[in-house]
Amino acid sequence: MAGKKQFDIATVLDAAMIQFWRAGYADTSVDDLSRATGLNRSSIYSSLGDKDTLFTRCLERYTARYGDKYDAALSCAADRPLAAARAFFDITLERIADPGLPDGCLVAQTVMASPVLSANIAARAREAIGFQRTRLRAALKAARLHDEAAESFATHLAAVNQSLAVMSRAGTSTEQLRAIVEVTLDALARTLGAID
Repeated sequence: MAGKKQFDIATVLDAAMIQFWRAGYADTSVDDLSRATGLNRSSIYSSLGDKDTLFTRCLERYTARYGDKYDAALSCAADRPLAAARAFFDITLERIADPGLPDGCLVAQTVMASPVLSANIAARAREAIGFQRTRLRAALKAARLHDEAAESFATHLAAVNQSLAVMSRAGTSTEQLRAIVEVTLDALARTLGAID
């Protein structure tokens, strides 16, 4: 349409996602989103919705992007469960090490801010954490862990994964984060060895 400014929705959503990721939902204003995306306030509202709607879209984009990577990493869990768990953590460690991305994790950051968020946003963040535990539990069950052990380790691995993001934001070194992963993988290896 003549006179109407066009923009690439994927680029705009990525810019908004980075802004939310860097500053957090509560500390990101619509003016911040306008600066980050290059869109004026009215374009944001008319094209992307209100702040909650835009954040939800960004959170879904984030969880799909990393969820697909986690699923690919865990796809070999039935035959090589330890390699799958290592690949799972490598995705997080690579994201943390990427200088083009903010420290931490958008999901973990959002969950920690739950008391000041709308009920809808807080529920979406908890759901995203739940997806991670669900995919880990399925991978561990494929590796022949019984239900109780699969559930316990899925919860533990998800918690370690989220703590890596939180600790990276606090300045923990890559070497220290990798050491945490190694302790976790050692515990998983002992449990997996017990079922062989």
